Amino acid sequence: MDEFAALDPCMAAGMGVSGQEGRLTDYGPEGAAARAELTRRTLAELERTPVEGAAERVAAAVLAERLRVEAALGEAGVREGVLDTIDGPVQRIRTSIELLDRGPETDWPAVVSRVGAVAGALGGLRVTLEEACRAGRLAARRQVVRSARECAEVPGYLAGLAARYGDGPLRAALDGAVGAASAALGEFASFLSGAVAARAPERDALGADRYRLGVRELLGTELDLAETYAWGWEELARIESEMAGAAGRVLPGEPLPAVLAALDADPAYRIEGAEAFLGWIQELADGAIAELDGVHFDIPAPLRRIECRIPPVESGIYYLAPAEDLSRPGTVWWTVPDAPGGVATWSVPATMFHEGVPGHHLQLGVTVLNPALNRFQRVAGELHPGHCEGWGLYAERLMDELGLYREPAYRLGMLAGGQRFRAARVVLDIGMHLELEIPRGAGFHEGERWSPELGLEFLRGRMGPESGVSAAFEIDRYLGRPGQAIAYKVGERLWLEAREAARRRAGAAFDLKEFHRRALDLGPMGLDLMRAELTGP
Repeated sequence: MDEFAALDPCMAAGMGVSGQEGRLTDYGPEGAAARAELTRRTLAELERTPVEGAAERVAAAVLAERLRVEAALGEAGVREGVLDTIDGPVQRIRTSIELLDRGPETDWPAVVSRVGAVAGALGGLRVTLEEACRAGRLAARRQVVRSARECAEVPGYLAGLAARYGDGPLRAALDGAVGAASAALGEFASFLSGAVAARAPERDALGADRYRLGVRELLGTELDLAETYAWGWEELARIESEMAGAAGRVLPGEPLPAVLAALDADPAYRIEGAEAFLGWIQELADGAIAELDGVHFDIPAPLRRIECRIPPVESGIYYLAPAEDLSRPGTVWWTVPDAPGGVATWSVPATMFHEGVPGHHLQLGVTVLNPALNRFQRVAGELHPGHCEGWGLYAERLMDELGLYREPAYRLGMLAGGQRFRAARVVLDIGMHLELEIPRGAGFHEGERWSPELGLEFLRGRMGPESGVSAAFEIDRYLGRPGQAIAYKVGERLWLEAREAARRRAGAAFDLKEFHRRALDLGPMGLDLMRAELTGP
């Protein structure tokens, strides 16, 4: 882990690994080669290492699965020209700086050093992309253009960050670092929107082989894509039927679209201003912890705090686990749209439960604190989206089962903003990347094949108001990371199957709290391994 962090400081920052705060990742060919060599060397050493006991068996399996898929991605050339909307090099550089921005607790020498490293990191990435251009392995033009746009937005954030420092002894160094980084970002944005965009392919769909590799990377399993696509349609229809019933409890006799429109317009479910909204979701987070702790979960003291923040550029809603040394608390980043009338809140509680407690904050927080897991297991949760996002969506449903959506509107919000949206993602993600036919009976362009344009039209009516981003951002996101969008629903499906299998085995002795404790104590892992551990004998 120390070697990994030194070779990939941006990834280490997201994982909460300390010790590399003043550095950024070398995204040039030499840096990529060094990381690939570490993967090969660690895998070879792992395969020679004797394993004793159940804990070591699981730990070895988790690490081996990740190393093998990383090697497969390298062999397929996936890393060479990668640019994507939510987790590409541009986004990781930006996020690495954001994570140092801690108000009065900001490590300003690290900020100066890391911001000063931006030009070098982008220079290495430029060499990599130039080689990818020559090899014909660039990401689609859509991803290139979005990354260029983000490069152009970051200097404004850096200027604001520097302004918050004041007139201390690092003033000149910070201004110099911000100036150099801003110039490098501007030049890189021009490079992307010019030379790279001109060479990038227009076609977004990546095809079945690349999609299967994405599923293996992000879910840790192999899927029957035709069955999963069909299941996505069935699940979407089931959820929309459930929504109709829930809407009747909000406004009896009114059709679902009218109920959703009424909730969007209701001042009782709107908050004006980013700071007021942050305060409201902080209360939600604190209230959920107080209600669940000691009753349905035992929440360790360090996890009874969640920090809610607004990212400087449009990036949706996401969670980052506490740092391994607990110097950084678990953090929810929530893009707050600047729209007239403020933010609609009727679907926000479900999302906060997903990101906070009992969702990611509990799941990843107890992982970071678990002394029975090795260091890789404790900090590598974000490498397992199927497990983690599946738990987050399961957590939304669990709060319904526990009766903790206090208002009918909030339960409808869970169905509309979480369940329906994520089921639509299954249909869209597989459909767009494989360019599948829209089936008869779907009620939407039946018989046509999926395209980004149809995806945008389909999604606009199925996004929760709390998403904080546009449907266009979502489409770009799906097309940039094949398989990520289905991690939520496919992962939730396995969590529910595992719970039902445990319930059948235990019969009347089944204890839900104990099932959750045992499951979370295993730590994040790929779905195949999770299935074996939770549903096996």
